[in-house]
Formats: sequence, C-alpha cells, structure tokens
Amino acid sequence: MLINKQIIKYQGLLKKKNKSMKKIEIFEEAMCCPTGLCGPTIHPDLLRISAVTETLKRKGINISRHNLKEEPQLYVSNKTVNDYLMKSGVEGLPITLVDGEIVVSKSYPTTRQLSEWTGINLSYVPVN
Repeated sequence: MLINKQIIKYQGLLKKKNKSMKKIEIFEEAMCCPTGLCGPTIHPDLLRISAVTETLKRKGINISRHNLKEEPQLYVSNKTVNDYLMKSGVEGLPITLVDGEIVVSKSYPTTRQLSEWTGINLSYVPVN
C-alpha cells in the first residue's frame, strides 16, 4: 500500500515537471549535414551546440535542431520562423525558439542560457 502511494506521488511529480518543461528549437541555416560537423573545418560553436543538445536530449529535454537544407517546409509552416525570415532573411539564422517564442537570433544560445531554460547544470559539458 505504501509503495503504491509513493508510485502515485512520483507519477504526479513527473506530470508537474513535464507541464513546466520547455520546448527548445534551433533553426539553422542550410548545412551539408544535420549537425554541421562535417568537412575540413568545424566551427567551434557547432561543436559546442551539438554536445550540449545531445546532453540535454539524454536528460529528457525537448530540444531539437532544424537544418534549412533538410527541413525547408518546417521553416515555411512555422509562422514565427517564416515571419522572421521574411524580415531578416537567411542571414538572420540561426534562431532559437523557446515555447514558440524567438529568444536568440543571429547566433546560437549560450550554454548558460540553455542551462537557465532547462534548469540543468551544463558547466560540466566538455566543450567551450
């Protein structure tokens, strides 16, 4: 009986946590591959954002990266992204949306920002 009450309490906490969990989407310029980590020179920001997003995914965070080359229809169908691109053009990418609102444009979010949005300490992620 006590175990069942603990399970029910835990499930309630999980539901509360999931309701407050943010959805983070990064819309990037057209790249040759999904991560941008190909080719002879790799931009350090791409390496950092790849490491951080994979860490957050493993921790159950709803975070995704979108590549204009691979998902052009998503850039058109998302009204927020489409409106932004009509004003700023692709030169304004990347942009980051948190719960559908643009919070960072023309650069990737910092590791500190991602940590604040998710409540997860990312200072240990081994990429600057």
